[in-house]
Amino acid sequence: MVRIQQLKMPLTHTKEELRDKILKILRIREEELIRYEKVKQSLDARGKELKYVYIIDAEVKREGAVLKRGGKQIAKAPDVRYRFPKPQGKRMEHRPVIVGTGPAGLFCGLMLARAGYAPVLLERGQCVEKRAHLVERFWETGILDTGSNVQFGEGGAGTFSDGKLNTLVKDVSGRNRKVLEIFVEAGAPEEILYVNRPHLGTDLLKGIVTRIREEILRLGGEVRFGCQVTDLKTEEGAVTGVIVKTEDGKENILETRLVVLAVGHSARDTFSMLKAHHVLMEPKSFAVGVRMEHPQEMINRTQYGEDYPSFLPSAAYKVTRQVGAGRGVYSFCMCPGGYVVNASSEEGLLAVNGMSYQARDGQNANSAMVVTVTPADFGGQDVLAGVEFQRKLERAAFAAAGGKVPVQLFGDFCQGRVSAALGDVIPCIKGAYALSNVREIFPPNLSAALTEGIRGCGALIEGFDRADAVLSGVESRTSSPVRILRGPSFESSIRGLYPCGEGAGYAGGITSAAIDGLKIAEAIAKKYLPCYD
Repeated sequence: MVRIQQLKMPLTHTKEELRDKILKILRIREEELIRYEKVKQSLDARGKELKYVYIIDAEVKREGAVLKRGGKQIAKAPDVRYRFPKPQGKRMEHRPVIVGTGPAGLFCGLMLARAGYAPVLLERGQCVEKRAHLVERFWETGILDTGSNVQFGEGGAGTFSDGKLNTLVKDVSGRNRKVLEIFVEAGAPEEILYVNRPHLGTDLLKGIVTRIREEILRLGGEVRFGCQVTDLKTEEGAVTGVIVKTEDGKENILETRLVVLAVGHSARDTFSMLKAHHVLMEPKSFAVGVRMEHPQEMINRTQYGEDYPSFLPSAAYKVTRQVGAGRGVYSFCMCPGGYVVNASSEEGLLAVNGMSYQARDGQNANSAMVVTVTPADFGGQDVLAGVEFQRKLERAAFAAAGGKVPVQLFGDFCQGRVSAALGDVIPCIKGAYALSNVREIFPPNLSAALTEGIRGCGALIEGFDRADAVLSGVESRTSSPVRILRGPSFESSIRGLYPCGEGAGYAGGITSAAIDGLKIAEAIAKKYLPCYD
């Protein structure tokens, strides 16, 4: 395959025009082009004219001659095909158990199921169909199911998010591409394979997650919902089983010698259980802040220009600003045309997140505007100090508006006063909200950093620091506050226990969590044969 870089085309180009441009760059006749595929498509909004910029891989006749006469845009396409290892080693006595059905758990489970391991997946929450009903009920009534909510349940926290699939993980082994291919096999649009910053949206994710589960079941795996792992059974420093609590309150022991711990970043009770077992963990930095809403039309104009074509998707942005206190304030999990959601998972605590549907056609753009906190900020002597810091902020957020999402205009946030009324920006929030004093949720140094950082972003995007932009809080679940240490074989300090994904501290989104799930499945295949063929 031959790779073409920086192939630029007008927004309204046709397939035929793109093909003609490929032929022209490669300097070949039409019959010499066997096929081509889009590797990446991005939008260049610099300058006066908007353009699409492509990376194209083309299969051609006489490849050597094409490469020889080449040019700056042409090179040999790298081979990054994904290859799952052939199972080898000692035969398992029991089926592997995967705790959690977020992206890490589902993708690990799928790869193990395809390799014949017939894994058992345990999930404290409900299947995505029931979970969606419980989440909608919570947003409408405030009745929280602490076992199945925005954080817990099939698909993980990412199911009620924007469904972003971009990642900073370098794809040298083809894992990123493999994850995207699996999503397409499960019903995602093919364009996620090449568009810049691909996303799925909550509405599509529900069906995709269901189809991945059905494939695991078809291949001999099991998925058990309403099953919370409350403890580990160990002997001589190795896993021998898990204690599972079911919806009826009963506990039973499931024997196994291999546990993939793919819990999410909100599995705080699991972290406490691991601490009691002296599993090696360390506190890690994470970020906290607010959700900030602007009119999507304003963001479109600033990103695309005043006279942008109406067929372009809702525009995204990414901003960062260093502040005087030596901290960085930055946007995180930006949701074009999206909604702020009440993402709470514990009684008396409140956290928010952002979500978009596939169409991204909501009135507002929102993103988390956050500042990094380190163990020095929350007294990291105890490994779970970060968890308690999150809880402290979430208690304050719950109290600020009596359990509703606290909302404040940015101008009032700067002044530290409760907003008397909304301005032109009307909140798009899933769940009840009330005007409050969001600033008081945070320690003064963090409130000051957020104020300075957001004001500074007004120099990057016109109107970003408008006084009537809506802030809501608290955004506290940006990543796991702990890292469960693992060695070169991916096992923790307890043999047979494999920490995996975002909750374990090794991922930061849907795709990176799924990639980590693939890594764990590969590590298992390199060490064990399935318990039966």
